[in-house]
Order: sequence, then C-alpha cells, then structure tokens
Amino acid sequence: MGGDHGHSKLSMPDVKQWKVEGTPMEFTQQRLAARGLKDPWARNEAWRYAGRFSQAVTLSDVLLRGFKWGFAAFAVALAVEYVAFPPKKSDH
Repeated sequence: MGGDHGHSKLSMPDVKQWKVEGTPMEFTQQRLAARGLKDPWARNEAWRYAGRFSQAVTLSDVLLRGFKWGFAAFAVALAVEYVAFPPKKSDH
C-alpha cells in the first residue's frame, strides 16, 4: 500500500553550487548592502545567470531553429514527389 509506484526520492541540486558573485545580481547585492539590507533569496535566482540560461536568444536563433532539418525534409519530399509523380511532358 502507500502508492509508492517504484519512484524514488527526487534528488535536488545542492543549494551552495549557485553563487551570486560574477552575476548581475552582485551589483544588486552591493546596493542593498550599502543600505544595510540583504536579499536572502539571491542565491535561488543565481541559476538564471549560469549555463544555457545565461545565453541571449537572438532573432536568428528563433527563426533558423530547425531550418536544417526542415530543408532536408523538404528536399526528401521533393525528390519523392518527382520520383513517384514525374512531371508530364507536353508540347504546350
């Protein structure tokens, strides 16, 4: 009973791996410290500035994503169409 269904406990990443130093949040932390304040949740937001999340998305990334595979599929479909249904030759 209990409904475990064979799932194990979810593993969470260590909180201490995220550092505010070297991120844009460091400037915010310095400004808060000048006023005698501290953001206790800053470390929880630091992941946004690390890894693939920190890379800016450009317009070409959005428009050209999948273009290579789409063009390959178009070429294959075009080849199949010309092989299966060749164009009719007419004098007109």
